[in-house]
Amino acid sequence: MQYQVKEEDKFKYYEAGQGKPLVLLHGLFGALSNFYELIDKFSSTHQVLVPMLPLFELAAEDTSVKSMVDYVNDFIEHKKLDRLVLLGNSLGGHIALLYVLQNPAKVEAIILTGSSGLFEESLGNSYPKKSDYEYIKEKTEKTFFDPAIATKELVDEVFEIVNNREKAIRVLYLAKSALRHNIKEYIGTINVPVLLIWGKDDTITPAFVGEEFHKHFPNSELHILDQCGHAPMMEKPEEFIAILEQFLNKLSPA
Repeated sequence: MQYQVKEEDKFKYYEAGQGKPLVLLHGLFGALSNFYELIDKFSSTHQVLVPMLPLFELAAEDTSVKSMVDYVNDFIEHKKLDRLVLLGNSLGGHIALLYVLQNPAKVEAIILTGSSGLFEESLGNSYPKKSDYEYIKEKTEKTFFDPAIATKELVDEVFEIVNNREKAIRVLYLAKSALRHNIKEYIGTINVPVLLIWGKDDTITPAFVGEEFHKHFPNSELHILDQCGHAPMMEKPEEFIAILEQFLNKLSPA
């Protein structure tokens, strides 16, 4: 399948399928490729949209979790989406949560996987030997239970980001902003159905974070996948899809 990114106004995004909107939000080192398996499966039943978050495109002082939420809000308004389902991995989950707090009537359900917002191992200061390729390779591999998931292409992307001064500054700003935007006290006000899919071996947002989210959401279900790290939709796509499909089938028709 070809994954052609569209450009309209200030937005870059991928779109496929028709039906109820399913918006996928990537994380701090994420990309469209994180969601290939989900796109292939759910574009036959949903309008699947993946906005490319402007993580490295805003002025450094304007780069924050709030600015990403504003961007997602503008994108959803631009596409005239309503009663959407939001899925976010890592920082993308955090952005989804802040969006639904601001726009509860717009969202029918949320899926969080390895989401920040309660606790996360900070990425902002975790690359002291950034010019050492093998070190970056090792750090990237630790994102997953199976280090083979960290392909050379993926390691190269992370290496380029942390060794680009302007991008590295924005990673730091975003990581610190995520820590400032802890939402524990607001979780109980989110009443939409929430699906939590966590990797048992996640070292960035450990499994207890998923359990803590589950404890505080009024309406949630939690699935913890064995031998799985911070990106379950990449590492355990078949299990992830089966759980997500069952969850989506319980929601109202488009």
